[in-house]
Amino acid sequence: MHHPVVNRVAACVRDTLARHRIPTYSDNAHAGVARYLQIVVERGTDRAQVTLVTNGASPAGLEPLFASLKESLASDLHSLWWNGNPERTNTILGAHWQRLAGEPCVVDLSGSARIFYPPNAFGQSNLDLAMLLAGRVREFARPGDDVVEFYSGVGAIGLGLVESATSLHLNEVAEGSLHGLTLGVTALPDSLRAKVEVHAGPASAAVKLVERGSFVVADPPRKGLDPTLLRELVKTPPERFVYVSCDIDSFERDATQLLSGAFRLVLLEAYDLFPHTEHLETLAYFERV
Repeated sequence: MHHPVVNRVAACVRDTLARHRIPTYSDNAHAGVARYLQIVVERGTDRAQVTLVTNGASPAGLEPLFASLKESLASDLHSLWWNGNPERTNTILGAHWQRLAGEPCVVDLSGSARIFYPPNAFGQSNLDLAMLLAGRVREFARPGDDVVEFYSGVGAIGLGLVESATSLHLNEVAEGSLHGLTLGVTALPDSLRAKVEVHAGPASAAVKLVERGSFVVADPPRKGLDPTLLRELVKTPPERFVYVSCDIDSFERDATQLLSGAFRLVLLEAYDLFPHTEHLETLAYFERV
């Protein structure tokens, strides 16, 4: 199920927590220290970006634990992070961050563009298959397209389109993903970077970008397309639209509106990004009627 590095890191962290007698967190009591462990493997190096989330606003007192983790993880370690989440919430990551060792971002490729994942940016857990999906989206683009992407994250799909596009407009709201996206744009050669504009904020505030795009891409969260964006797509349909969805119910609801006269569905594919669960990622390619 997991990358072997994930298994090794998880076992190492478990054993190190036990050796240092660090209590795990209890939801009911809102007590304990170790809440969550996030492990991201950089595909190019097979090293792990490791984030330990604790029930506090500071890592003070945990220095021996992190020193042991750094030593024990050795060559498996890409970077070591502390995240503090002292709130009574089921949100995994808190507002407090500290990089304790290693590099600031996991780096990957979308087409020829480098993409950057800081630990607080959204990334797919099955990145091999997710990047195959991103490559599939690129197949529907045409040279000279004006490309618009909503919910672009760190640019895993959109930045791969920059070479063939005339212009590339990327919309994202989340702080960590925006940071990664900005790094990806900055890393582009000058000639390509000049094509790109990042539009920070919710999709509802950027719907007029639809008018600029001959090729529009959206990869929304589970709740689906923002209603304001959906209305704009139906009202001013671009020539081609790709909808990447992680929830079949919200996709069916949105597709009903998209197919009410503005678009026709050309292709629909499913990607099993969440093995052994009921969830599927779908890729739908629409063309304007």
